[in-house]
Amino acid sequence: MSSVPADVAVTEQMPVHRSMWRDVWLQFRTHKGALVGTAVFLTIILAVVVGPYFHTLDPQYLNILDKNQGPSLKHPMGTDNLGRDTFAQVLAGGRVSLAVGVTAMLLSLVVGTLVGVLAGFFRRLDGPLMRLTDLFLALPLLPLLLVIIMLFRDTLRSMFGPETGIFLLIVFVIGITSWMQTARIVRGDVLALKEREFVIAAQSIGTPSRRIITRHIFPNVLSPIMVSATLGIANAIITESALSFLGLGFPSDFPTWGRLLYDGANFMTLTPARVIWPGLAISLTVLSVNYMGDGLRDALDPRIRGR
Repeated sequence: MSSVPADVAVTEQMPVHRSMWRDVWLQFRTHKGALVGTAVFLTIILAVVVGPYFHTLDPQYLNILDKNQGPSLKHPMGTDNLGRDTFAQVLAGGRVSLAVGVTAMLLSLVVGTLVGVLAGFFRRLDGPLMRLTDLFLALPLLPLLLVIIMLFRDTLRSMFGPETGIFLLIVFVIGITSWMQTARIVRGDVLALKEREFVIAAQSIGTPSRRIITRHIFPNVLSPIMVSATLGIANAIITESALSFLGLGFPSDFPTWGRLLYDGANFMTLTPARVIWPGLAISLTVLSVNYMGDGLRDALDPRIRGR
């Protein structure tokens, strides 16, 4: 008998290789809210990045004759009290708000992950780092943000310019005051991981701590870090919007969604669309990111992913 049929039979009986990221995607797509949130978030990103190339009106172009107009073909979201196109301002403001959210999120993740890994892996650093984390958690964040901005705003504006300086300041203050939750979550996971057999085996053969952290600890805490990343974007956008709404964010000629809310608050009775559109953009972005975080949390949990 020929051996070909036997080889074919053995090949057919071999299990199909399963990738972790494929399993994550299969679980993620079962979460309908996460899929809708991802679609909405990608649509918003596409709109603010590509939209200005199609809607070519300058967001700072003044046309007093067209002031306080309602939605029309020329101005899909109407105009403000100076005749500026609201749609162009929302698109430009979205770029700034999303840039602040992503950059501040990356800063908070780097600080939070570093503090969490060091506190969880090295016993002698656990106490000081966690007391530092508790100190930051006990601080009233909004008053602290306001004080920092009032103290350093003019200095950074003179050093880097009015736009770049305030961008760096807001990203820094948001990122440096939002890392604590990530640090505590990562620390808890590291405390559990360092007692696992593969970490103990690596220590027993003399593997350096730096290599254990980079090769064994860090890859296994990626799931809470990714979930914290999605939620951190939403938190940073809300914080920036609150600061801009209070008039302490970007200047009026550098629109963000929060700044548009601040500028349109006095004209709510005359042109309510000036408040509705940026508020809707903030709400949709934060809601979609939160749904994405829920889907990632379920998809990255191996106990749920195996169902």
